Amino acid sequence: ACRRAGSASVKHRSDVRGSTRKLYRQKGTGRARRGDIKSPLLRGGGSIFGPDPRSYSYKVPKKIKRLALKMALSSKIMDNNILVIDKLEFEKAKTKSFISVLDTLKIKKALIVTEKTNENLELSSRNVPDIKVMRYEGLNVYDILKYEKLILLETSIKGIEGRLTA
Repeated sequence: ACRRAGSASVKHRSDVRGSTRKLYRQKGTGRARRGDIKSPLLRGGGSIFGPDPRSYSYKVPKKIKRLALKMALSSKIMDNNILVIDKLEFEKAKTKSFISVLDTLKIKKALIVTEKTNENLELSSRNVPDIKVMRYEGLNVYDILKYEKLILLETSIKGIEGRLTA
């Protein structure tokens, strides 16, 4: 629900352009009584109880977030879709060298979790589809479940443990 845009909107009586003058007198015309041109009964008039823009976001409790992260990680472990690598460093930011590493590991769709920002790794992986590099602070359930494999650098494990126990 938090991802929902909530941008649906209509014009109400006060938002419609036009005067609030009575269209014609109340009695004596033989026609139905009419107020102003903005009336919801008339074409081009304002809507009565139409939608207004609103936020669908809500705060998820910390304990629930932590539990969800534990469950997502444990599901990856149970499915054998977690990989721990001691280091993943490149001398230059080259996509070709990054793809060759992925090919040796036989990985198509993966989330790579690092401890600190590794500019060469991020630059070389940026143009590869279905690969995402992020720091352990940004690790979330959605990304863990979205990607097939979860690749953890050994240095990032301590940070993830800290998030799960804190």
